[in-house]
Amino acid sequence: MDLSSSMVPPPPEAPPSFLDREGFHVLCEIEPPRRPDIEHVRNQIEVLNPVVDAFLIPDNHLGRATVSSVAVAHEVSYMGGLSIACINARDRNVLGFRRDLLTAAAYGVNHFLFVYGDPPKEGRRTEDLTVRGMLQQVQSFGSGPLFSGFPDFRIGTVARPGRPLAWRTHAEFIFVQISFVTERLIRWRDQVDYDGKMYAGVLVLTNKRMAQRINAALPDVRIPQSIIDKLDDDPQIGIDLAMDQIQTLRESGAFDGVHLIPVSKFREISERLASGGHR
Repeated sequence: MDLSSSMVPPPPEAPPSFLDREGFHVLCEIEPPRRPDIEHVRNQIEVLNPVVDAFLIPDNHLGRATVSSVAVAHEVSYMGGLSIACINARDRNVLGFRRDLLTAAAYGVNHFLFVYGDPPKEGRRTEDLTVRGMLQQVQSFGSGPLFSGFPDFRIGTVARPGRPLAWRTHAEFIFVQISFVTERLIRWRDQVDYDGKMYAGVLVLTNKRMAQRINAALPDVRIPQSIIDKLDDDPQIGIDLAMDQIQTLRESGAFDGVHLIPVSKFREISERLASGGHR
């Protein structure tokens, strides 16, 4: 019996990795679904794919269960995009981590961002793995017989501005936590000794309440009150601020690109990026 006609066709050939290309790149985060329906993910990919260089797919972000980041990354490749699947240490032991890498390899997913993970909304945090431990795991078996014949994994992690990178220098790329003091962020980058690619976090603020929550939950990020006061008066303020920040970072030459988090404003962000970011 010939089963070839019933087999799932392979995804189209992936474009060159953003890590291997020169220039300033926009890596855009998309929202994975919390229900078994990926239509919203497809909408985001379709709208943003023409104007961004790759997609970051969070992994149970904000401590809530979502569709697997590896599964969504595979969907991105079928739609002609390049993906980075986030993998958090919170939800895994070593066996579960290896399972996820095997699944990713089987589906052709090879760009990862390793993170610690937000506090879970339900259940307990797994203490078997750390981000540093995941990096060491990949270094010890990633190129061994378990993944023989599969292209090398491209691994990144996260850092906070103003703090030393320490073991993070072993990662191939780094996403830097969002900041609303761009000049200070650029000064910090100039002082850091790191030869890999580095991408600054840029968040689109949607309203005053969101900004207040961020200030309460992330003491390192401090959104100025002068910005917060304007958010409910003009729905475009958050988008304008994000576009201005991207332009400043691009002109500085300090970073290789940005990790852009558009939240619910992905259509507006796509339009602005398509027009060169102009208002």
